[in-house]
Amino acid sequence: MSNLKTPERSQVPKSDKWDIEKLYATEEAWQQDLDTIPSLIERVVEMRKAMEQPETLTEQQFLEALKRLEEAQKRCEKVGHYASLMKSSDGSDTANTERMGKFMLVAVDFNSKTSWFTPLLLKIPEDKLRGWIEKKEFADYKVFIEKELFLKAFVLSEKEEKIISLFGEALGTPSEAFSVLENVSFDYGTIETKEGVKQLTNSSYSQFLLDPDRAIREKAYKQYYGKFNQYKDTIAALYAGSVKADVAYAKVRGFKSARYSSLYHDKVDESVYDNLIDTIHKNFAPLHKFYRLLKKSLKLDTLRHYDVYVPLVPNVKKVTPYTEAVDLIYEAVKPLGQEYQNTLKDGLLHGWVDRYENVGKRSGAFSSGGFEGYPYILMNYKEDVIRDVFTLIHEGGHSMHSWYSSRNNPYFTYGYSIFEAEVASTFNEELLFRHLIKNSDDKQLKAYLLSTRVSDILATLYRQTMFAEFEKISHQALESGTPLTTDFLRTEYGKLLQSYFGPEMNFEDVSNLECLRIPHFYSAFYVYKYSTGISASLALAKRVIEGGEKEREDYFTFLKSGGSRYPIEALKVAGVDMSKPEPVQAACDHFASLVDQLEKALDDIK
Repeated sequence: MSNLKTPERSQVPKSDKWDIEKLYATEEAWQQDLDTIPSLIERVVEMRKAMEQPETLTEQQFLEALKRLEEAQKRCEKVGHYASLMKSSDGSDTANTERMGKFMLVAVDFNSKTSWFTPLLLKIPEDKLRGWIEKKEFADYKVFIEKELFLKAFVLSEKEEKIISLFGEALGTPSEAFSVLENVSFDYGTIETKEGVKQLTNSSYSQFLLDPDRAIREKAYKQYYGKFNQYKDTIAALYAGSVKADVAYAKVRGFKSARYSSLYHDKVDESVYDNLIDTIHKNFAPLHKFYRLLKKSLKLDTLRHYDVYVPLVPNVKKVTPYTEAVDLIYEAVKPLGQEYQNTLKDGLLHGWVDRYENVGKRSGAFSSGGFEGYPYILMNYKEDVIRDVFTLIHEGGHSMHSWYSSRNNPYFTYGYSIFEAEVASTFNEELLFRHLIKNSDDKQLKAYLLSTRVSDILATLYRQTMFAEFEKISHQALESGTPLTTDFLRTEYGKLLQSYFGPEMNFEDVSNLECLRIPHFYSAFYVYKYSTGISASLALAKRVIEGGEKEREDYFTFLKSGGSRYPIEALKVAGVDMSKPEPVQAACDHFASLVDQLEKALDDIK
């Protein structure tokens, strides 16, 4: 497809679009399903009276309630999945935004009218519940109920749960306000470049930091952070409000801390979080070596914060048409066997992927799998960008995870956790990297691949751990009575910058304002999962490549687990124990090896 002019959605060939008809063949079919949801909700509500009498509730009544809830949820998911995909493919089409709006109204109605289900489920005597779920009729619901029982100690009364749900949207205000400020309200000005004057925006900022002209990088950096400096107290107050909400939520439910509350849902012990931070701290040496290598390669007297994203090796010009990328991916995933290869290749070529950019299409890439339909992938593939091949295999990893999960689990337990989500995707990236390095004689390409791989692991393993450490510090400070003032946040974040970037780095006065511009901080205790995810994937890729049939089947057991196991248990079955520091240490060792290889590769292309 030509990249010279972005086509309208109507101009995109059907072969380049995802086969959304797998979900609904016509708009009328979608509308028909949407229209049935209110009646399905009412069928669930009809069971409330029986469930309000836990002592007299019968096995058959409870089973019927579960079946009705499942039917309504499945219908909602399918309808919502279609609406979301259509909006992502062309947000400029008012029909797509209206469709999404219709679904959201129904979804809100569904949540409000069925919020009583879990509190009433947990009022059923536990011995009665556990007796029922051992019977074959409850096989599809056993894990779901066991997980609800695991949370029982922290579930409140029906009235209290409803109050919390009503505050849900309001508690998201700090995040929404921050997003409006940085993406809409802030005018970051313009930057003079060789190609002319360009607008500095929240989106374009990262591109300016890639510019080989250091003066442009410096100007963009200082101009960008100048705006955050101007509103630093406002943004600090927004972030403090978000942390206060996290702490209040944990207290209301009876958790000992906000972090404990977040990790408890995945049955992840806090030691996993602490092991990650401690192990990374013990492995700063290869990270600091990389920054020394960066300083040397860029021929700089002093390394500045705005220098760290400049590519060590310029982008290698290599054209990989989409179908060739699929063939390359097919070969890269060979260690996973022919069924995996064939399924992924067939999906990438026939209906899973919306391949190229069009007017109104969402930027970036994602994988979106549901219980029904394909595990869809949105791409904005560019055949002259090598990284897009990595993006495609990354999203393909997510989709294959969804494909196996939905085919090996009942509806209530097919969905895997975010803790596990990045494992299958980054696992595939590692396979592609190894395949390309092994089969290339081009020194420039090898140096480029090593450079990008080191940068990717650094960003995921080290960088996200630094963010996770900041979240730990800020929440613990508030919980111990320390106000989250602007100065406190900047000081603590500044200490982390010094530790992680090491002695070679020279920071600006505004560098510690970075703590005020990370959107993930408004979804607390999320980013550590990126670090644990890549640690697990690197360990599993090594295990599968160097192992035999057993190691491969162990990995497939993980892919097929869905939500039937807690994440630590699922990964342990695959052959990696994330409750211990060894996988993180192995990831750090791998990173150190890549930095050494990169140093040699850079010498080879001088």
